[in-house]
Amino acid sequence: MKILVTGSNGQLGSEIRTLSVNYPHNRFILTDLPELDITREEDVARMMETERPDIIINCAAYTAVDRAEQEPALARLLNAAAPGILARAARSHDALLVHISTDYVFDGNNYRPYTESDPVSPVSVYGKSKLDGEREVILHAGRALIIRTSWLYSSFGANFVKTIRRYGIERGQLRVVSDQVGSPTYARDLAAAVLAMTAKPVSDGTEIYHYANEGITSWYDFARAIIDLSGIPCTVSPIATRDYPTPAARPFYSVFDKTKVKDGFGIEIPYWRDSLAACIRLINAAENV
Repeated sequence: MKILVTGSNGQLGSEIRTLSVNYPHNRFILTDLPELDITREEDVARMMETERPDIIINCAAYTAVDRAEQEPALARLLNAAAPGILARAARSHDALLVHISTDYVFDGNNYRPYTESDPVSPVSVYGKSKLDGEREVILHAGRALIIRTSWLYSSFGANFVKTIRRYGIERGQLRVVSDQVGSPTYARDLAAAVLAMTAKPVSDGTEIYHYANEGITSWYDFARAIIDLSGIPCTVSPIATRDYPTPAARPFYSVFDKTKVKDGFGIEIPYWRDSLAACIRLINAAENV
């Protein structure tokens, strides 16, 4: 199969690039700016006509949650309009579209893990733009998988794990929100799941799936684990969300029910702390080279 990957220089795209060697019978077309601008319909159409991929994995997104409050048009262009362009292109070439979405489509006021059929109600510009992207895919794609994930991190790119490590070394003392809970997701685990899902036949229509690492934690406990596993001498103290105001509201509860993806594809999902340890080992190895 030919697999076109957008946003291949980001966290998830980089992990797919790393794992692609395990799929020698597939040809991966790894794209990012400037070779492919997914906000330009003519550029996407040209790429589809030239490469004729069987699958498109859309890893590209506007992910600056706070900055989106000041840049709503740009957030919507990348997170909603672009997925619509990809969906129409995929449909015209009978390609499967795999689109990555987020826990931010929910308001975070639940008391139990979110299922794929729970009502959506985003509380930020970023969340609304991602929900609009889901709707574009549902409306325009012939065959599509929408995979919602949460608290994504990797040894590639900028993310919470790297930020906490850097601040821990520089400051020696951190204060982290303890009243927002969810499930961290190692992008390499998500990449492996995406590739496993695309290896199986997908029927017409769009299906939504939830994927995050197993287990539940708070940002405070996540930060503590990062510091502990990194061996950084740093004190981490818990604070309330009200003590750390941000331009964009965050969901207080971002836990997924992952039964659908596990039963539908036979995927085993690692525990979040085990995956975090694996990622930190990679980061440490890269820094010590």
